[in-house]
Amino acid sequence: MKKISLLLLILVAFNCSKTQKDLTVKVHVKGLQKGTVYLKRLQDSTLINVDSVVVSGDSPIELYSDLEEPDIFFLYLDKASKTKETISFFAHKGLVSVQTNVKQFVADAKIEGSKQHDVLKDYQKLMSRLNNRNLDLIKEKFEAQQAADTNALKAIAKRQENLIKNRYLQTVNFAINHKDSEAAPYLTLSKIYDANTKFLDTIYKALTPQVKASKYGKKLNAFLADRKAND
Repeated sequence: MKKISLLLLILVAFNCSKTQKDLTVKVHVKGLQKGTVYLKRLQDSTLINVDSVVVSGDSPIELYSDLEEPDIFFLYLDKASKTKETISFFAHKGLVSVQTNVKQFVADAKIEGSKQHDVLKDYQKLMSRLNNRNLDLIKEKFEAQQAADTNALKAIAKRQENLIKNRYLQTVNFAINHKDSEAAPYLTLSKIYDANTKFLDTIYKALTPQVKASKYGKKLNAFLADRKAND
């Protein structure tokens, strides 16, 4: 009887320790009958596991993590077929919901409950238009190569160069327009880290004090200091 009571106490303590975490990620992978879902994050440039659940049956699961401030997390699906896929998302304290399916784990993922991730989704929509233009240019370039049309190739190369510049400028403007979101310095560091220092400096100066004091705000500041010292 004492052993059973002790076991119950351990289970209650374990469940309480999980539910008291800062971040709860509720995940439903439709069609997944067997596999393991991992919640991961970067720590000192190393991807570490913070929680995992073995899935047996098509039902929602919950994963938990400590979280002092908004950060990037990764949902890693290890299926019985040995296929491995990863969804990345920006999370803050509270509840984040991830709805997806086993066939299109990444492409069909719908993430709700994170205002920082909403900003990332808006950025992805903006970039998708530019990516579509780039695909059109790649097709035109292939056709021009087949036809040995040097004039067309030169014109296409110029348009591709302008498209790259446009991508950088739109990212700069997007970051400035979202200066109150931790996603702004994150996008700056992950998408346009090699941009002209003056653009990066303009973004950093536009950030709100709270965002400057965040993890990625500090990283951007340190990155800028290093760039300026080596320019």
